[in-house]
Amino acid sequence: MKKTGYFILLFSICFTTMAQVNPKPEVTRTIFAYGGGFTKPFIRYIIALTKKDNPKICFLPTASADNANIILAWYKACEDLQMRPYVQMTFVASYTEPKTFEENLLSMDAIVVAGGNTLNMMAIWKAQGIDTVLRKAYNKGIVLAGGSAGSLCWFQGGTTDSRPKDLSIVKGLGFIQTSHCPHYHSEPLRKPLYFDNILKGKLNAGYAIDDLAGVVFENEKYIKSVAVDDKSNTYYVSVINGQIDEKLLPVEEILK
Repeated sequence: MKKTGYFILLFSICFTTMAQVNPKPEVTRTIFAYGGGFTKPFIRYIIALTKKDNPKICFLPTASADNANIILAWYKACEDLQMRPYVQMTFVASYTEPKTFEENLLSMDAIVVAGGNTLNMMAIWKAQGIDTVLRKAYNKGIVLAGGSAGSLCWFQGGTTDSRPKDLSIVKGLGFIQTSHCPHYHSEPLRKPLYFDNILKGKLNAGYAIDDLAGVVFENEKYIKSVAVDDKSNTYYVSVINGQIDEKLLPVEEILK
């Protein structure tokens, strides 16, 4: 064997061995869905989920139509926290936005979606390509979070007040392949309608969440439930022997 061929073979063996010893770490895909609006304890928890010091966390207020009061409340809630808060509005113009949605969102450590009109939000995301960007963010390991519309969007679907008169079913992004019900006990119509839709097969089994509680998923698997107080809970709702089964999930209380 010529020396050149020998060194190429030796390099190949060494490179393969090093790759086996130091494999590329697997990305953990994380979703934190809570039942109601964002709170300081939830933001602290999202910071912890990023596993980074002073993470960049972006607020996506599409469902609120980029409402200025909601954006102000976001910045107010982030005060004194070890993070760098950002906002990505969708009611924008190219004259004032030097970067694309993808460039901005994929540079973050976490993305928090606001509550509001889920149906309108999903339509805008699809039109702007943000649904595709969020899938890239998820696969990259950027923590995805939100409550109300901001939690419903990560699931297959659930009930929404996005249309006039009655609660109706809306489809989400389907990152988590179950249904979801936010505001489980704070809005009286939510629970019976969720039961009825699951019984009739209009929705798959799924997770129901009180406003001050949340569920954590890693790589599409349920990991744990957390809550701000001892009165808030999460549930797994399914059908067993033709009857609704509401399973209360263990909850870990997080600091206020």
